[in-house]
Parts: sequence; structure tokens; C-alpha cells
Amino acid sequence: MNGGQVDLDRRPVLRGIDLSVEPGEAVAVLGANGSGKSTLVRALLGLVPLSAGRTLLYGRPPARFREWWRIGYVPQRLSVGGGVPTTIREVVASGRISRQRRLRPTGAADREATMRALETVGLAHRAGDPVQALSGGQQQRVLIARALAGEPDTFVMDEPTAGVDSESQHLLAETLSLLVEQGKTVLLVAHELGPLESLITRAVVLRHGSVCHDGPPPRAVGTHALPGHDHVHPHAAQVPAGPLDWRPTS
Repeated sequence: MNGGQVDLDRRPVLRGIDLSVEPGEAVAVLGANGSGKSTLVRALLGLVPLSAGRTLLYGRPPARFREWWRIGYVPQRLSVGGGVPTTIREVVASGRISRQRRLRPTGAADREATMRALETVGLAHRAGDPVQALSGGQQQRVLIARALAGEPDTFVMDEPTAGVDSESQHLLAETLSLLVEQGKTVLLVAHELGPLESLITRAVVLRHGSVCHDGPPPRAVGTHALPGHDHVHPHAAQVPAGPLDWRPTS
């Protein structure tokens, strides 16, 4: 992203963001609540429009990007609408859609990738269960499995450990470590790193919508340890953060 800016309701949320993510990096976007972390990753993917600057995905603007199979996006929560039960297998299999040609039926490779993803997150034995019956941590595993099933080059995760139990956090750390060893690119949003700390090679810290640190991850855990933290407490006014753009170099 070059000169990225995002305005929401005429209010700057991200401003002056310059950021590139190289292949094989494991990058964490850190910052206090309201610093613009989630807005940043959504802007990088073209889900939030920029008011200034530009973002590129493998050299192309999001509107012209067609190789969506290269990016696996894991949102904060699983949205399951309607009253029709959806199985875990069906949700994870949907991660193969970007790799399938139009009108091509699901094949053996799709089914195998789906089961590998379920095995990786420890849910293969529950593949036929309704996803609505899972806990929050288990639903997060399903989202990660859906991204894994697509076999992307880059994983973008929006607070994958938020509200997730300790077991799921450590399983996520193990899974991401394997992906990094395979040369995959990981970009994730986090309030603090916790079990993910050992695999993160670079931290980008946002403060009031701007990058205040881009380099080695802070050693201490927690908001107060972040570079640029100004000890804003609940009784003090919160200053909103701003937009970000991202370009993984091809």
C-alpha cells in the first residue's frame, strides 16, 4: 500500500499508510482497540474503499485482481445465515470455490483438500456435524480450515485468536508455523500475540490510524508494551485510527 487513507463517515481512520509484505513473511498488525487494524486488512483486500493512495495485490488493484485463490482470508467470526443447518464439511469445502472453474463439479482433489484442512485443525471427526453446534473457538478453526482448503499463497487473518480458547490458540500457532515453514505468507491482526509470538517475524503497530512501528515484534505482551502506546484508559477519549493498504510482492 502506498499513501493509503481511509475515511469512514468523513472521519479519517487510516492515513498515510505505506506498507509492503514480502512473500514468506509472517507479519502481525498490532495496536489498541480502535487503532484501525481490521480496517487496514480489509482495505488491503479491497473490502473497504480508499479515499487516497492505492493498494495492490500481487501487482494489481483489487478491482482487477482475478487470482483470488492465492489469498485465504479468515474473518473475525463465522456468519451462518438462515435456518438450514450447514455442515462443517460444507463450510470448509467452500474454500475450494476460487480454484474451481465455472460449472465444474467438485472433484477428488477438492474433497482431499477439504479433508486435509479438517485434519489440520482437528475437526475431521466432526465433518458431518452442523457448524452451528460448535463453540466460538471451534468455529474459528472452521474458518481457518476453509482458508487452508483453498491452498493459497497468502493467509490474511483478522484477529484469529480473539475470544478463542487456549487450546485453539495453540493449535492455530502450530498450524501457522507449518505454513511459514512451507514458505507461505501470513498477515494477521492481533491485539497481542500470545502463542503466536514465536512465529511472527515482523510487527506493524498502528496508533491513531498511522504506523508508529514497523520492525521486530515487541517482546512484552499486552497493549501497554506496544511502541507508541500513550496509556489511554477507558475514562479517556479514544482517538479513532485510519486506513491501510498492502501489497504482497509477486
